[in-house]
Amino acid sequence: MSESILVSARGLEKTFDSGETAVRALRGVDLDVSEGEFLAIVGPSGSGKTTLLNLVGALDGPTAGELSVLGLDLAKATRGERAALRRKSLGFVFQAYNLVPVLTALENVEFVLELQGIPAGRRRLEAMAVLEELDLGDLAGRRASKLSGGQQQRVAVARAVVGRPRLVLADEPTANLDSENAGILMEMMRKLRDHHGVTFVFATHDPFVMSHASRVVRIRDGRVVEEAVEAA
Repeated sequence: MSESILVSARGLEKTFDSGETAVRALRGVDLDVSEGEFLAIVGPSGSGKTTLLNLVGALDGPTAGELSVLGLDLAKATRGERAALRRKSLGFVFQAYNLVPVLTALENVEFVLELQGIPAGRRRLEAMAVLEELDLGDLAGRRASKLSGGQQQRVAVARAVVGRPRLVLADEPTANLDSENAGILMEMMRKLRDHHGVTFVFATHDPFVMSHASRVVRIRDGRVVEEAVEAA
């Protein structure tokens, strides 16, 4: 696989057992993600876009097909190998923020580095450096529960990238934001792409996110139905 291809999926299938019925969430998806992309996976609720994101993020395993992420064959990888990939090389931004309410912004960002085994002094410096780079330094000492929704989502991005992942996966990152905060958020992520080479994959149905994407992949009923290159 070419070094510039971070994600390669071929014939990807995912079926969920739901009582007496089986739900085919993905039906033979082929997809490549190149390094440095700002890719939007677009589709209505139930189309399979979040399922696809979860498979790429090694949060779930495929039922059939081939899936390689950063050179690791996820269809054959052990639980430990998938966990190491998530910890060392992937970042996640969720719609619900998922910050720890009683921790400060700085402590929430530091937590990722603690999981990576970074010593306390170094992780505090690195977490603070990321907050300052993303113009969040003034929020470092504020508890997550005291932050606005837009501020929480921006801190969540800082947490996602503090470990310098090669790939960040964002599931509906603007869904709970007004247009101003959505614009700030997308500009932050574009800055990380341009300055640090971080690759972003979004699952979204937000036209604003689509307008910022370098490529849009549309998915419906578990199948890729259209790909388009955007101007961003």
